[in-house]
Amino acid sequence: MSQVLENTVIDVSKSAIAIHHLNHYYGQGSLKKQVLFDINLHIDRGEIIILTGPSGSGKTTLLTLMGCLRSVQDGSLNILGQELLHASKEAMTLARRNVGYIFQAHNLLNFLTAYQNVEMALELQAVTAAEADSRIRSVLNAVGLEDRMNYYPSNLSGGQKQRVAIARALVSQPQIILADEPTAALDKKSGRDVVEIMEKLAKEQGCTILLVTHDNRILDLADRIIYMEDGCLVDHVEATAAIK
Repeated sequence: MSQVLENTVIDVSKSAIAIHHLNHYYGQGSLKKQVLFDINLHIDRGEIIILTGPSGSGKTTLLTLMGCLRSVQDGSLNILGQELLHASKEAMTLARRNVGYIFQAHNLLNFLTAYQNVEMALELQAVTAAEADSRIRSVLNAVGLEDRMNYYPSNLSGGQKQRVAIARALVSQPQIILADEPTAALDKKSGRDVVEIMEKLAKEQGCTILLVTHDNRILDLADRIIYMEDGCLVDHVEATAAIK
């Protein structure tokens, strides 16, 4: 096994994500269990990274730490130059504003239209109503839902729901996009379509993508593939070769 940052000096101010000797645990006392082991990783701004590996290997836990959805317990996790170890709740909230998160199950609110679901992502942003409306319409157009803006999730296909989720993640113009199995519930064409849309829009906005997936059909879209097994980042020649 190898660690990506071992014995390497990195300027974290120029990184999207820089992780050093990160460990994570669930439970306490006799029930305490380590789930991440000495994670070292550096991701440049603008990179498109795929994180893959067996179920239960710790991928989602790592993603939620990067997304400021969990507190860092041990080691260093630096997002866009901000250290998250010992970060206050206020600092975590500020860091979260720079991250767009796309969940596996899209997590749309069924009582809101596609437009309104995307609009929610701008509630904490300092934008005018006119600018918010322009951004929402633009990003929904970009994902091919210009004629579905006023549809409720129950009237959208699985692929269309995931496109709304992508639009919601991108409308705040984040610097990092974290996607957790965004193609898991989609067929081959829909799955590739949503990832290609995500890739195109992210490149236009100049943001970094980290995508957790088991979907071998989209590995070629990544700049780099990272493999995780049993809570560790490991060398995986086959995964790396898949994009060459």
